[in-house]
Amino acid sequence: MLKPFFLIGLAFASLTSLLAADPKPNVVFIFADDLGWGDVSCHGAEDWVKTPHIDRLASEGVDFQQFNVLSPVCSPSRAAAMTGRYSFRYSIHYALSDPAQNHKINQADWLDARAHTLPRLLKTVGYHTAHIGKWHLGDGEPHLIGAPTMADYGIDESLVYHGPGPQLNQRQIGLEAVSAIERMKGQQPFYLNVWLHEMHTKHFPTQESMDAFKHLDPRRQVYAATLRDGDNNVGMVLEALKRQGMEDNTIVMFSSDNGPAGAAHSANDRAPRPEDGDMKKGFGIYYSAGSTGGLRGRKAKLFEGGVRVPFIVRWPGHTPAGEKNDSTVFTAIDMMPTICAAAGVKLPNDHLGDGENLLAAFEGKSVRRTKPLFWKAPGVGRDADTWCQWAMREGNWKLYADPVAKRVELYDLAKDRAEKSDVSKDNPEMVERMKAELLEWVATLPKSPDPVCVSSGHAHELPKTTKPGTTQRTTPEQRSKAFARWDANHDEQLTLDEYKAGLKGQDDLDARFKRFDHNGDGKLTGEEFTKPIAK
Repeated sequence: MLKPFFLIGLAFASLTSLLAADPKPNVVFIFADDLGWGDVSCHGAEDWVKTPHIDRLASEGVDFQQFNVLSPVCSPSRAAAMTGRYSFRYSIHYALSDPAQNHKINQADWLDARAHTLPRLLKTVGYHTAHIGKWHLGDGEPHLIGAPTMADYGIDESLVYHGPGPQLNQRQIGLEAVSAIERMKGQQPFYLNVWLHEMHTKHFPTQESMDAFKHLDPRRQVYAATLRDGDNNVGMVLEALKRQGMEDNTIVMFSSDNGPAGAAHSANDRAPRPEDGDMKKGFGIYYSAGSTGGLRGRKAKLFEGGVRVPFIVRWPGHTPAGEKNDSTVFTAIDMMPTICAAAGVKLPNDHLGDGENLLAAFEGKSVRRTKPLFWKAPGVGRDADTWCQWAMREGNWKLYADPVAKRVELYDLAKDRAEKSDVSKDNPEMVERMKAELLEWVATLPKSPDPVCVSSGHAHELPKTTKPGTTQRTTPEQRSKAFARWDANHDEQLTLDEYKAGLKGQDDLDARFKRFDHNGDGKLTGEEFTKPIAK
C-alpha cells in the first residue's frame, strides 16, 4: 500500500512535470513606426524594397492580411494596443504633445494609469515586463507635472524616448532590446515591447545601408536604407531569442502603429532640396516613400492605407509556418485578450474591453470577429481622403461619415480592397443601420479628458514659454485638477505624503506644503490648495 506522503510527492512531481512541459510563453511585441502595408517585401513590395528578416518571420508564422490598428496616428494607436480599448475612451485622439497643444484639441496629456494594460495584467501571473523604444503615451516630469511613470503602467524596466524614465537614443533600440532579452533569460516568462523608430521622420539611415542602395534615386535610397536598418533591428531580436534558447517558447508579434507618412508622389517629381535634410540633420518627410500596397489613404487618414498594416505572428508549435490569413479581421484591440488567453490570464471583471480573444487565429484557424470596429480621425479636411471624421467596419462593410454624419460613404472591402467605389446609394438600409450604430458608439465617448490625466504646473515652476525675468502662476482651475489627481484616498484633503507623491521628488516640498497649509493642521483642503501663495 502506498503511503500518503508518497502519493503527495507523486502528485507534486506530476504537476511539476506538466508545468515544465507547458510553460507560459514569452511575448515580444515589435512595433514599427509609420511603416506601410506595402513596405515589406513579402507583401509583394516593389523590387527595391528588401526586408529579409521580416520576411523570415512571416515564413515561420502567420501573416494576417486584414490587420487594423485603431487610429491612423501614433499615440491613439499605441494606447489601443496596450489597453484593448479604443483610445478615444481615454480622450487620446491625436499624437500627444505639450499640455497647451493637447488642451487645444481637448485631449489628455497621458494615458490613464488606472487603465488595465497588457503588461500589468501579465504581471499578475508572474511575468517580468520591459519596454525598449518609443512610448509616446505621455512624457514624464518636469515636462508633464503629475505624469505617471512606466512602472505605473506595469512595466518593470524601460529605456524610452517620448516617454518617462531613463532615456534612450533611438538608434540603439535594437542593441538595447538584445541586452534586455539576455538579462531576462533568468526571468522567464517575460513580456517585451520593442517599439522601433523606423520609419518615422527624421530618417537617420546608417552609412552601410545607404551604400547598399546607392544605385537608387536619392528619395528611394534614403527610405530603403532606413527600412533596411529597421529590418536589421528585427533580425537582431530574432537572433537574440535563438541564441538564448528562447525561440521555441516565445510569441513574436510584428506590426506598425499606422500607415506610411508622406505623399504618394513619384520619386522623380523633383530633386532633393537642402531643406529636405541630410545625413547629419536627418532626412525629412520628402524621403518618406512608403507604400500602402495599393490601399487608399496614408497616415492620419481613416481609409485602409492609414490603418491596415502588417501583422505577423510567430509562435513555434502553435502558429502554422508560412500561412497567410486573409479571412480574420484582427485588430490592435484584440491583442490584449488574445495574449492574456495565451498566458492564462483571466481578464478583470471591471475591464470593459473593446477587443476579442482571437487566439484560435494564432493556431491557424479562420476566425470571424463578432464585434464591429470604430475609428475617429485625428482631424478633418476637405480633400477626398480627409473629409470623414468617423469610420465603422462590420464584416466586410466599411462606412465613413463626416462630423455630423450627414455625408456618408460605404465600401465593400471584400470586392473593393482599394476603396474606389462608394456603394452607399445601392445599400441604403445598410447605411442607415450602420450609421445609427456608429452614432450610438460616438455617444459613449467622453466629452473631455479626465482631470487625473491632465498636467498642471505649480507656483514655483518656470514654464519654457515664460520669458526670462517673468513668472507665471498656475490658475485655480489647474490647481483643482492637480488636487483631484493627488487625493489618493478621495477624502478631499491632501496630506504631506500625497502632496509629495504628486510632485515626485521636486525641491523644497515641505516648505511649500506649509505655505499652503494656512491653518497649520497638517492637511490641505481644496480651498487652501487653490488659493494663490502669498508673496
